[in-house]
Amino acid sequence: MWWVDNVNNRLKQALQLSCCCWSLLGIQSNTQAQLSIENNTNFFLDSPESTKYAVIMAGPSAGEQNQTRFRQWAFSLHDILARDYGYSSDTITLLLDRGEQDSPGGERIDGACDRNGIEQGLATLKARVETGDQITLYLIGHGSGAEEEAKFNIVGPDITGIEFAGMLDQFDEQDIAIINTTSASYGFSTSLSGEGRVIISSTRSPSERYDPIFSQYFIEALDSRNGDRDKNNRVSMLEAFEYAKSNVQAWYEEQGRLAPEHAGLDDNGDALFALEPTLDAADGRLAEIAYIDTLLLSNEGLSPAALSLKAKMQELERSVFILRGRKADYLEADYWQQMEVLLVELARTTGQFNEQTTQ
Repeated sequence: MWWVDNVNNRLKQALQLSCCCWSLLGIQSNTQAQLSIENNTNFFLDSPESTKYAVIMAGPSAGEQNQTRFRQWAFSLHDILARDYGYSSDTITLLLDRGEQDSPGGERIDGACDRNGIEQGLATLKARVETGDQITLYLIGHGSGAEEEAKFNIVGPDITGIEFAGMLDQFDEQDIAIINTTSASYGFSTSLSGEGRVIISSTRSPSERYDPIFSQYFIEALDSRNGDRDKNNRVSMLEAFEYAKSNVQAWYEEQGRLAPEHAGLDDNGDALFALEPTLDAADGRLAEIAYIDTLLLSNEGLSPAALSLKAKMQELERSVFILRGRKADYLEADYWQQMEVLLVELARTTGQFNEQTTQ
């Protein structure tokens, strides 16, 4: 199981206990009493009632090779989200280059990646979303500049990070994740940082102007859930980031080249991007619970009881991640006591779910 490496021997033993031995644990059976940790993380709650939306923006390129690459990445991302992650044509907005729909795959394109197309696309999205929904924006293409002048290259006048941040202010009741895979993406990305947002940048400085390959491996992390490190059949933003980053590094090492791109992640709103985000660092805690897939994906054929148990499993798992990220806030004994309660309840719920699905 995915949590085994993160617990001590006492917890490992507890996870192996069956329900018939429950009384030996000396733990209350009331779930609400068990889940006593204070959860001050109100973002990316991932409730069954919420909807997840994706906005894919792929800008133009002067070179035919990059133009083909950007188009391929945009279509691949679109299709993977629709095929494996519970999205549909109603929840994916694809803005590609000039928005031409008369070429192969054009039926997936919703508009041009220009200022008007972005404004209209976000306005349409604003009319659809509700409080608690999740919006993930993927930027593919070229970037330029630094600080206030950092830009995302689109058709027509380019858009600055500050301008784009202003467009996103209308989504103050939704969870926001931004995957900026453009060249020189750092300055643009820092303008988008804010409380409750997960921001991923394929570069760490404006000087990294070469076309990055981060997008290729981020998409690969989603394909077939390659990035699912903890094997819970879901891919979080943190998992996809780590998969892409490590594979980018490996690719340059195989080429015998120094990497001209270094991806970073910010999820605490300080606009300081961590190259190695972890639960013990400033960045990484929110990204770990920000999942790309919809909560109730692959629920076809499940009974109401199994659906309820599945939702409970995912909520318990979220509580484990949050508690683990707040370990420094607890005394050692208190931390492990609460962690044991959560993990044992997760193990029991998982067993009940497996029984339901087997039946």
